[in-house]
Amino acid sequence: MKKSKTNESNKFNLWLLAWPIFIEQFLQFLLGSVDTLMVSRISDNAVAVVGFSNQLFNALTTLFATVASGAGIVIAQKIGSRLQEDARTVGIICFKVTIAIGLALSVLLIAFSRPIAKMLQLPDELLPLADTYIPIVGGGMILIAAIAVLGTAIRNTGNTKGPMIIAVGMNVIHIVMNYGFIFGAYGFPQLGLAGVAISTVTSRLIATVVLFVIFLGAFERKIKFSDFRIFDRKLFKEVLQIGWPLGINSANWVFSQLAIFSFLAMLGSTELAARTYMNTLESFCFLLGFSLALAAQIQIAHLYGAGKTREAYRAAYKVLAVGLPLVAVNAFILVVFGTHVLRLFTQDADILALCVVLLWMNLMLQPGKMVNMALGNSLNAVGDTRYTMKISLIFMWVVATGCSYLLGVSLGWGIVAIYSCMIADEYIRGVLSYFRWRGRKYLRKKEEEIQKEQEQCAAEVRLAL
Repeated sequence: MKKSKTNESNKFNLWLLAWPIFIEQFLQFLLGSVDTLMVSRISDNAVAVVGFSNQLFNALTTLFATVASGAGIVIAQKIGSRLQEDARTVGIICFKVTIAIGLALSVLLIAFSRPIAKMLQLPDELLPLADTYIPIVGGGMILIAAIAVLGTAIRNTGNTKGPMIIAVGMNVIHIVMNYGFIFGAYGFPQLGLAGVAISTVTSRLIATVVLFVIFLGAFERKIKFSDFRIFDRKLFKEVLQIGWPLGINSANWVFSQLAIFSFLAMLGSTELAARTYMNTLESFCFLLGFSLALAAQIQIAHLYGAGKTREAYRAAYKVLAVGLPLVAVNAFILVVFGTHVLRLFTQDADILALCVVLLWMNLMLQPGKMVNMALGNSLNAVGDTRYTMKISLIFMWVVATGCSYLLGVSLGWGIVAIYSCMIADEYIRGVLSYFRWRGRKYLRKKEEEIQKEQEQCAAEVRLAL
């Protein structure tokens, strides 16, 4: 038993959890960067469409983020509490629900891609490209749903290496197929943006199949196909109690970003392309910080489930101590070398001039993001998801989105004003999350529960004697 506990403890070590997540996230970043670089060989308009479409897809993923995110936290908590069968059941139920949502979204995007693009203010000159890209990649939303729930479930069992290895394979397949379809290499037909879309869906399909195989053996008792008939209302309710605020929180961020992309589209295709290129570069700044924050969420949920509240409390500050210097250094490196990297993507002087200004603003943005990632994930891990939801509802829409429209579009101050509003939002929510975590509200509740259980056990022992 001691050996088993030691192995499980090592399995949930922060660094052992974090480094595979980092490799996976880095490869996803590489995938996005290479994708953008290759698409830029088609045209800057194609880049703008891919960036716009990805914001749309991210927005729609929030519809199953409620289930996937809640499932991950509950699985880690159940394993920490040594309730392995409950963790297994949660994984099965949430897979079924998420797949159903993903299928509905696939049908929606295939059938209504043009009306959706128009509704979101995509410039008319970009609509023909959107007609090509959105139905193909959007039709694969069921695959995005599957990857999200399977990857989350597997990681929260402590196995972060599996999704990492699959990310490697998915990246290799995607890059090779992208090159083939864009340049007509390796005997592939030269299909341009349509080829990029086909490559994306194909690589995701292969990743989904392999993740599913790993998922079947991820828990203490292997999952059989007959087990997919299982549905436990009590456990699913527990997932939703944690997950629905996470889903709204995620929706707030993604839909606010989608709104901001719409504002940029109103400003013009130059601003839209600049933001798309900056999205790619900004990812470099917080990759390791985000990986640490995600690993901390898994670790803290496990510690919380095991009743180790002091260790859980300190874990959040350990992440901040490492993550803040990392993102600051990475952002400064990007200021120094970012212009040279951008020239690999575009030679448009107007886009480059905008991006140079945004690189300096990114130096201010990233520390605020790091605080939100570390402390927001820590709050979510212990079940305090309603608080992060509330501050997101208020400040993302009032500060990040509302003020972006007022200052950037209405007053005509442009993309610099929009970035300034995004920076203000990150710091306000970061400070509020810090004071919430410092208050230890949910950790104290857990300590009280443990004390009551101990007192009840002691009383039962006395009665037995």
